[in-house]
Amino acid sequence: MSDTICAISTALGVGGIAIIRVSGGDAIDIVNSVFKGKDLKKVNSHTINYGHIQYNNEIIDEVFVSVMRAPKTYTMEDVVEINIHGSIATTNKVLEILLNSGCRLAEPGEFTKRAFLNGRIDLVEAEAVGDLISAETDNARNLSMNHLSGKLSEIIRTIKKMILEIEANIEVNIDYPEYEDIETVDHTKMTEALRKIKELVDKMLSESNTGKIIKNGINVALIGLPNVGKSSILNALLEEEKAIVTDIAGTTRDTVEGHMQLNGVLINFIDTAGIRDTENKVEKIGVKKSMSAIDSADLIIFIHPINEPVSEEEEKILDKVKKKKHIIMINKDDLKDECNYDFGEEVVYGNTIDKFGLDALKSKIIELFSLADITKKDFTYISNARQLALIKQVKASIDRAIEATEKKLPVDIIEIDLTNARNCLGDILGENYKDDLLDELFSNFCIGK
Repeated sequence: MSDTICAISTALGVGGIAIIRVSGGDAIDIVNSVFKGKDLKKVNSHTINYGHIQYNNEIIDEVFVSVMRAPKTYTMEDVVEINIHGSIATTNKVLEILLNSGCRLAEPGEFTKRAFLNGRIDLVEAEAVGDLISAETDNARNLSMNHLSGKLSEIIRTIKKMILEIEANIEVNIDYPEYEDIETVDHTKMTEALRKIKELVDKMLSESNTGKIIKNGINVALIGLPNVGKSSILNALLEEEKAIVTDIAGTTRDTVEGHMQLNGVLINFIDTAGIRDTENKVEKIGVKKSMSAIDSADLIIFIHPINEPVSEEEEKILDKVKKKKHIIMINKDDLKDECNYDFGEEVVYGNTIDKFGLDALKSKIIELFSLADITKKDFTYISNARQLALIKQVKASIDRAIEATEKKLPVDIIEIDLTNARNCLGDILGENYKDDLLDELFSNFCIGK
């Protein structure tokens, strides 16, 4: 934290502008030592200044330099941002000069890590920065912005405060039993207060899957025997020739992935190898991957051609598929044949010649995941595995506390679960943390953030 750090904050490549960010106690002095223009130590904070980067009497580039003094900066330290021409050679040269002049290269996410450690943002907001950078849809951006604005943190702090009020009442009764003017701990009142907390926690958990869908999208596996039209359907959905299509069974040997958006949610399609018994070593690996995709996907689309009877092999696959969220697509319905097999309720008919069947397939996905309602909600969902695991611990502790109050157990036993729940909420916000947790979280960030 005592080092002055620097990093390229824009994507490395050819562009009109590149930005190098510098943060730390010596940020202004170091940049000023290589800047030919105004004395940056004397300029007002939050100003942008024209000049040149000069090193060893050589003019390196014409630049604009933004000076922002602590504490009103991203890291709450002195921050300088150098706007340079966006060639790879120029960007790397200016970075090299800063490193030679006293800066250290920032670690991944270190600017945001400093913002957290210096108290400008909590851990939920810090994680939202990374999510915002990687957001691929408008809904994912909205979710990240809600977390970054502190709305989710506010809900967590509210729950934490409600627990703390119950704990405080218990402590007063334990420490000062002789006072008559304090409110006596009442198990019935405590149960009512805990049930209000439980409602908030249960709501967060029930909506967490929506948060996961918005952030990560929906993984959809196209499953079926060889030559049933999986690759053709993938290409038609994506409106591009993503997968190779031939009339030779077993053309797809490995998984092929493609992405599209439905109602602002990313749909990750996985075209799998046709499932069948085979002696071909490469195809065997593909079949194994297909079976694995059934286990890992959020949705299975099982494809069967209308002009073929359902085989015993397909029935075995269907038994596995129907244990998960699934859609049965009867393909090649333009052939006007009939398939008399009872697949159940989640069935759509279609083909890759006209688009009506594909539209029905998209509508079914929207219906199964309630995607039509996602944009109508407030985007304060838990969407992070770390946060979700801790909220589940909070729920378990609150459930135990409610059970204990209903049995009228001693209040000091109830307090143990309340303290556990409150500590978990603090962990979500980053009030309690270990260095290795921060290292892991911020290692996924880009270096310039």
